[in-house]
Amino acid sequence: MKWSLKDYRKINGKRIGGDMIIEKATVSDAGELLVLQKLGYRSEAEIYNDFNIPPLVQTLESMEEDFGNHLFLKAVLDGRIIGSVRANAGEGTCYIGRLVVHPDFQNRGIGTRLMDEIEKIFNGCERFELFTGDKSKRNLQLYQKRGYLIFKTAKITDQTNIVFLEKNSESRG
Repeated sequence: MKWSLKDYRKINGKRIGGDMIIEKATVSDAGELLVLQKLGYRSEAEIYNDFNIPPLVQTLESMEEDFGNHLFLKAVLDGRIIGSVRANAGEGTCYIGRLVVHPDFQNRGIGTRLMDEIEKIFNGCERFELFTGDKSKRNLQLYQKRGYLIFKTAKITDQTNIVFLEKNSESRG
């Protein structure tokens, strides 16, 4: 799907524009996606003062293996991957994971557009589920704005809790 970025902001003194494309990623994208993931999740690690979170310690081999059981989407602008999300489904639930947007391109609706596409692809699912850290206010705001509701919290470490959110088919428009 092709999206037009209408928000032309200056980044490092340069105007950014052009058409962004959201498309299925392939295993050949794994290296670039892993670099993006580690860059994007650094801010999450800083919130929790924990730089051993799974997105930061994932290996290329593990990322490549994930392509065997997840659908990956990528947001591409001018030939560069600037966003990604992955999902898989089972027993009527779509499990969405690792939504990431390059820090230079955040707050422009790219994450929302990636979520729109993954939900369209898995539109046969009765519910969608994802999780994020309880201190990740921007993530929580995005998901709750999209109709996701917290249904469970789990303690991961002494300083980190994650919250699970869901959106049922009744709450989709």
